[in-house]
Amino acid sequence: MNAPTGRRIRVAVVFGGRSSEHAISCVTAGSVLQAIDREKYDVVPIGIATDGRWVLEADDPSRHRITGPGQLPSVDGERASVSLARTAEGTELVVSEASAPPRALGDVDVVFPLLHGPWGEDGTIQGLFEMTDVRYVGSGVLASALCMDKAFMKVALQAAGLPVMPSETVTAREWAKDPQSVRERVATLGYPLFVKPARGGSSIGIAKAHTADEIDAAIEGALAHDPKVLVEVSAEGAREVECGVLEALDGGVDTSLPAEIRITGDHEFYDFEAKYLPEEHTELDVPALLPDGVQERMRELAAQAFTAVGCEGLARVDFFLMPDGSLVVNELNTMPGFTPLSMFPQMWAATGVPYGELVDRLLTLALNRDTGLR
Repeated sequence: MNAPTGRRIRVAVVFGGRSSEHAISCVTAGSVLQAIDREKYDVVPIGIATDGRWVLEADDPSRHRITGPGQLPSVDGERASVSLARTAEGTELVVSEASAPPRALGDVDVVFPLLHGPWGEDGTIQGLFEMTDVRYVGSGVLASALCMDKAFMKVALQAAGLPVMPSETVTAREWAKDPQSVRERVATLGYPLFVKPARGGSSIGIAKAHTADEIDAAIEGALAHDPKVLVEVSAEGAREVECGVLEALDGGVDTSLPAEIRITGDHEFYDFEAKYLPEEHTELDVPALLPDGVQERMRELAAQAFTAVGCEGLARVDFFLMPDGSLVVNELNTMPGFTPLSMFPQMWAATGVPYGELVDRLLTLALNRDTGLR
């Protein structure tokens, strides 16, 4: 797609959303709003409130930051409503206010959806963009949905010959109907076990069950966030390493230098506080210090995983480096965090792609992509 004649490329930055990762989406948006090239792009911030309302948000990065423990940003649902409208000429942004007739903000050239979790990262909003025939950053409907659902993601990765940790899936219906059967089934995996919402992120709702006495609370905690839960073998003694993947402008795949996350203090795993208040809880190695040959193998597996599930644009591929030196794919994240503390931009910066260039590359990829079936 060529740049519009006589004006800057109009980007709708969409963030917030209905999931439990609403605040983290706002933080990510603040970083992108601050970094995006305003000489090249006309930016329209669109917030989705926790009740699902779309509003014209403030173009103020400082509003979308974590200012302290428990002080999380959120979308102001009382602002003017906004919607995407398909016309004969293109896709317009339309603003509606109670005291005035609807007004059009003009055509949208590309959408940058910075939504994490269900109703945003899971293919739902990607389907809306497909229906309105607008270009957008990131993976399409199927890859987004597949990677959001960790249980089905594992099935797809295994079918492609990629290594994953053994797991069992538990639904709210199964747990309510016959909890003892569920306990017996997951016990065959062997303790300790990690229990997580199957379609969640940001480590929200995750718990480690060291023994059978802890499994009930862990399952119920995860079910509070998602009626589908993944119970997974704990990768004891493993190192948590990550690799960024970017689609190349020529249709290929590029991978970043890997990074490693090391948990400190009293945090047993990479939970919410360790992720978003890392100065107290984590140590990051970017790039990771890995044994000979592991980095090359990891980047190769990351590219294979990205291709296997049909990702587009970007993804962060998380691995366990097992004590025996083998690599296991933990998960793919199709819209990884873009906060200043997030691993994805840090890995690419270490690889030679600074933050602003990363944002521009993703928008360029989206603008050059056809709408409709690909």
